[in-house]
Amino acid sequence: MPRTDALVPAGAAFLAVPEAQTTRTYTFVLVPGFTLLAFASAVEPLRIANQLSQKPLYCWQVVSVSGEQVKSSSGIAVAVDSKLASLDRDATLLVCAGNPITAAAVPPVVAAVARHYRFGGSVGGICTGSVALAKAGLLHNRRFTLHWENQPAFREIFPSDAPSQNRYERDERLISCGGGAASTDMMLAIIAADHGADFAAMVSEMCLRTVMPGVDAEQRSSLSTLMSSRNPVLIATVNLMNRHLDAPLAMDELAEAAGYSRRHLERLFQNAVAMTPGEFYRGLRLDRGRNLLSTTDLTLMEVSLACGFDSVSHFSKSFRRRFGVPPTKLKQGIGVPRGGKRG
Repeated sequence: MPRTDALVPAGAAFLAVPEAQTTRTYTFVLVPGFTLLAFASAVEPLRIANQLSQKPLYCWQVVSVSGEQVKSSSGIAVAVDSKLASLDRDATLLVCAGNPITAAAVPPVVAAVARHYRFGGSVGGICTGSVALAKAGLLHNRRFTLHWENQPAFREIFPSDAPSQNRYERDERLISCGGGAASTDMMLAIIAADHGADFAAMVSEMCLRTVMPGVDAEQRSSLSTLMSSRNPVLIATVNLMNRHLDAPLAMDELAEAAGYSRRHLERLFQNAVAMTPGEFYRGLRLDRGRNLLSTTDLTLMEVSLACGFDSVSHFSKSFRRRFGVPPTKLKQGIGVPRGGKRG
């Protein structure tokens, strides 16, 4: 049976999302020779989404036909949670495969895919996992893909099913990807559909994955994406804010640096992020404070000063208003609770 609990690890980064109505469940079926990179690249965005939101957005389980560990294409064996069995209809069943291409076409996996889809569930293939979907007769006139290396052999085995060259495909209750880093692309698309593009962009950043190639070569590359804007004035202003978190600049100083009036700058921020420059600036400083509390042994006074607050009480009140808990809770190693207020 799928896990009923979701892993919500502690972490320094945080981005609020609305309360999820349900926790979405994914079941990964590992077949011998599955690609470890593709499997990990699919699971990790789900873990990061939970960690980043501090909410149980997703849960997952790993299964195999026998219930025993499965050896990947790299020779590394991965333990599983249970034997492949019937799933709840709300779960998404993903077949993780690699080479040989026929490994995913074994009768127990094909039967599980066909049964789950027949009863209304969603199914998918990672790397060559789409072979199981084809064997189950689910890919006729549907959009799907698998790794380019295996597409010639696939076409010989299933001449009536034509895979696309895309990194991933979503077609109603069918999802598939070419494996490798494309697994992350597919899961980010799902996360974006569930919780918005801005949240998915932050998950992408946590993967150290460039979401706007050519904009910024640094690890965090999507300030403009998070702000839903490519306006160079906004990007420059936010970069300036980030360089002055411990000694915040006045709004007039920010406007002068931007070459605009204060009112014009405020209008740009309202249009891009629905808040004033001051509110956005304070959020950056509090996010820095949460990071420092989570990752250092600095005192509350030291963190307050590092974030540009002149007193612990001022910092604590602002912190609680944004994250729903006092900073002392985080200092004690307790993360933002699942039901905590988000601001």
